[in-house]
Amino acid sequence: MDVQPIIVAKNVSKVYRAGKVDVPALTNVSFIVQPGEFVSIVGPSGSGKSTLFYILGGLTRATSGSVLIDGIDFAKLSDSRRTVLRKTKIGFVFQKFNLLPTLTARGNIEIAREIAGSCGAQDEERVTYLTEMLGIAGRLDHRPAELSGGEQQRVAIARALITRPAIILADEPTGNLDTANSKAVLDMLRRSNQDFHQTVLMITHNPEAAAIGDRILHMRDGHLVGEERIAGFAAQPAAQVENAGL
Repeated sequence: MDVQPIIVAKNVSKVYRAGKVDVPALTNVSFIVQPGEFVSIVGPSGSGKSTLFYILGGLTRATSGSVLIDGIDFAKLSDSRRTVLRKTKIGFVFQKFNLLPTLTARGNIEIAREIAGSCGAQDEERVTYLTEMLGIAGRLDHRPAELSGGEQQRVAIARALITRPAIILADEPTGNLDTANSKAVLDMLRRSNQDFHQTVLMITHNPEAAAIGDRILHMRDGHLVGEERIAGFAAQPAAQVENAGL
């Protein structure tokens, strides 16, 4: 039996209005992502990477085209149902960490569980497991201002992983980090992909970071302009979107 893609983007376009001028950010972007893939999306500033990230995460709507997340069409959902889908299917890792400054590291992780309605004993064990694996178990009582940038990003990753989402969306997760912390964060994302079988889609401008994935999608000027596979992964060409349930 064929495996259903976990992400299907078909002819996704996004146009912003600046006064009386239409400014295209994305133009007819199509691709699919299979469950358990690690896909990197690369391109220069202004290529449309971050716009695509927000559309895939259901944080903004495409002007045209469609996005399916695990077979569900984002465009057909109400705002409340889109929120539920994000909470249950997607974990977000942002460049700027987006931690709540008044909460400790533990509080920032646990609030994700509370929002998702998951606060059982197994989740407590998962907090312990993730924070020990990320090397922040001894920093859980500290607020973000008391943590280094690398520690803050590790807290953000623990927050993204704590609810066991099927998809991790990471937007320039190493953009504010030094080399050592960048490696630690990338290693953790790869480990979540390999050990937890989570699908990872990472936006980056760094070709070395992108190379840890299974595939790299190249963007320029709002278009998907190329694709390459890493380490022998069997790439899924954009043309196969036609047969992916849309």
